[in-house]
Amino acid sequence: MAISKPIIQAVVFDMDGLMFNTEDLYDEVGEIMLQRRGLSFTLELKLEMMGLPGDKAFEVLKSRTGLTESVAQLRKETTEIFQDMIPSRIEMMPGLESLLHRLEQTNVPKAVATSSHRQFATRALGAFDLEPRFEFVLTGDDVENGKPHPDVYLMATKRLQTSPAQTLVLEDSHVGSRAAVAAGAFVVAVPTKHSQALDFSHVNAVAKGLDDPLIANLLEEFG
Repeated sequence: MAISKPIIQAVVFDMDGLMFNTEDLYDEVGEIMLQRRGLSFTLELKLEMMGLPGDKAFEVLKSRTGLTESVAQLRKETTEIFQDMIPSRIEMMPGLESLLHRLEQTNVPKAVATSSHRQFATRALGAFDLEPRFEFVLTGDDVENGKPHPDVYLMATKRLQTSPAQTLVLEDSHVGSRAAVAAGAFVVAVPTKHSQALDFSHVNAVAKGLDDPLIANLLEEFG
């Protein structure tokens, strides 16, 4: 089905699951944490936590599993596990490099808006020296209300000096895509194996990957 195309003036990327395989790593971290406590990290729990700001995700984890540790303690433990994984396990998602190159060749401004904490975002982007290639990076630490609230995407469009309707947001999660839609952005969902079963009927379009021609087609009329 054909979609009505706006003239895109900027692109905002989610990070986890969209740019990097961190959802795979999150699964392993969750499994390690809960196995230490004799519990299982179920698919239902994964999907409920996906896309939420870190502390909100930990609150869901606590409420669904009965963990008694504080959010700060759980965050510290996951950070330590991640620190060991990132250098050898993090990978860019297929199509990311070619899409970034295309945007740079056509001078399309781009930014990152993630629910992750600043420390983790810096480390993940730094693994590939990507942060300098973006206008800026917004994290869950920069807004009072995280996704699914629209705050981080409204802040991004304000800093990019673009209207939300002419800002292409790429998201892999239901929660994140709801935030972008609420901000008034043109939203393309890029589901992964972790989120492909979720409902994305609220977005403007669904792509099979970052290298889907649908995304390239949206960028043809830039400028």
